[in-house]
Formats: sequence, structure tokens, C-alpha cells
Amino acid sequence: MCGIVGVIGPAPAAPLLLEALRRLEYRGYDSAGIATLVAGRIERRRAAGKLDNLARELAQRPLAGTIGIGHTRWATHGAPTEHNAHPHVSGGVAVVHNGIIENYLELRSELISLGHRFETETDSEVVPQLVAHYLRVGLGPVDAARMAINRLTGAFALALLFEGHDDLLILARRGSPLAIGYGESQVFVGSDALALAPLTERIQYLEEGDFVLLRASGAIIFDHQGRKVERPIVR
Repeated sequence: MCGIVGVIGPAPAAPLLLEALRRLEYRGYDSAGIATLVAGRIERRRAAGKLDNLARELAQRPLAGTIGIGHTRWATHGAPTEHNAHPHVSGGVAVVHNGIIENYLELRSELISLGHRFETETDSEVVPQLVAHYLRVGLGPVDAARMAINRLTGAFALALLFEGHDDLLILARRGSPLAIGYGESQVFVGSDALALAPLTERIQYLEEGDFVLLRASGAIIFDHQGRKVERPIVR
């Protein structure tokens, strides 16, 4: 089962993301990766196999940046290789995804007909490719993400990172769990509370269909009907 983590705050993101991913190892996985914003641009490190391989890659090629996302992948579509590992990146958008995009072949064919080139064998790559398409036609990150997510069928939890936006992660939950954690000067996202346990005691669980704008100042949450809502924060 795949795992998602993310962070926004003043401290370097990569060490926090790696620590959180280690707490998700119990789920089982075959590759892992982290992406951060460095001077407004997405940089990522990925590795097949255990997190120690990713840790060695980060030691050799450190990642700066104070906002980022991370993932442990259990292969469903495509081999368990670095090439297929998350985060996936396209057109200034990085995505980590848990779950299955059931209509990915249809979306992939549509995007290829529009000139998109795919780099992986995964269903997940259609997400950043589709969001990037809507960015290219003039939508901003929030509307582009919303349009893309509305076209997905299946079960998923998503975290999206955008070039040039160092205080924004966009989250979505449909059929796969996702939680937000609140620290003193940071906010976190994780696919379960265990990933966030060493980082914060204040957890907010997203509900089915939620769409979230996550910033260092907190979360703006919309339900499946697009209404702004509050979700309880628990210890």
C-alpha cells in the first residue's frame, strides 16, 4: 500500500519527509521519492527498493527547499523501478498518488492526441499531465487542479506541488485516507496519522470528496459539492 507525506514550513523539507516516510514502511513498498521546490523550481530524488537507497541518493545529492512531498510506492501499473517511482512531474506540477485511476487509459490517449509525451508506465502520471494541460490553457493552479480531479474516476488520495508557488499544496481525497497535521510553524500531510506522529499531535482527517488548499497558515477545505467546510482538529 502506498504512502503520502508533505510539508510546508521554515525548516528544510527533505529530512522531515524522509523521517515521515520511514514511519510508513510498515505498509510495504518497492520504491520511494521526494520532490521539493528549490528557488521556485521542482527538484526530486527517487530510488527503487528500500528507503535506505533514497537516503543514500539524498546524501549524495541533497535537496534544499522548505516545501515538498514524498511517497512510498507499491507497484500496480508499471514495474517497481526508479523510472516509475513517485513523485511524477509534468509541466511544473509534481504529484504523489495513492489508489487507482480507473480511467487513466482514456485520459492518457486524450492527452497523447494533444501532444503530451508520457515518461512512465503508471496510471498516476495522467494526473500531473492533465493538470499541466489546464495550466497551459490559462487556468491557475487551483482551478487547473480542480478541473483535472473532477475528471478522474477511481479511488485516490493526491498531493500536488506547483513550481513558483512555495506556500501551496493542493490535496484531494476520494476513497483513500489523507490527514493534515499542524505543528508550531509548519503544516504536514500524511496518508495516516502514524506518518505525522513525531511531527505533530494535532491532526485533521479529511472526509470523502474533500479538496484542500494547504498553506503554512493552515488549510482551506472544500467538500465534494465545493462548499467551504471545517473539519475537526483532534489530538
